[in-house]
Amino acid sequence: MAAYLALGQKYNISHLVNFISREFKRVSFHGTEARLIQLQSQAIGIPLLQKQTTWEEYEQEFKEAVQSLLPQGIKGMVFGDIYLDEHKEWVERVCGDLGIEAIEPLWNKDTEEVFTGFIEAGFEAVIVSARAELIDEGWVGQRLDRKFLAYLKTRNIDLCGENGEYHTLVVNGPLFKRRIEIIESKTIDRDNHWLLDTVKYRLA
Repeated sequence: MAAYLALGQKYNISHLVNFISREFKRVSFHGTEARLIQLQSQAIGIPLLQKQTTWEEYEQEFKEAVQSLLPQGIKGMVFGDIYLDEHKEWVERVCGDLGIEAIEPLWNKDTEEVFTGFIEAGFEAVIVSARAELIDEGWVGQRLDRKFLAYLKTRNIDLCGENGEYHTLVVNGPLFKRRIEIIESKTIDRDNHWLLDTVKYRLA
């Protein structure tokens, strides 16, 4: 959604950047395997820079990845933060160190407006992880929709999962030239999180 709004503000997005756990070869916290993110980049048609990181050296490894793009004329980086000050402060500091602009199209927007705006824009997303003590297992693998919005409201959970209550994988939408189809999956329990293990998928 942040990328979509940034494009609407006339920014040119030349690359997608993704960081995966060196230990698990999956997106940290999301649990999404690296290959699926590569497929997402292919579906959108924007090149992907994917880098393995560790928790201990994350900031340095983040900077190294972005620095590798600077010779291509990169001037800024788009982030999807909504209201967590510590996240915004971190990206602004790191981008400042790199000499680029931190672009935050969702900052200070109402979370329900972000959620409904995402759906109304035509995006489709699948819930790929959730904190087990907050969200029932049955939601994992389901689409992000108004039923899930109503559920979050009854549980008093942040509607956009800004605190890591849940994570999603976008499989289709206005940025996409092709859609990702998840053919087979299963839910696993790891570290008090429900994670969607995508067994089989393809570009449709």
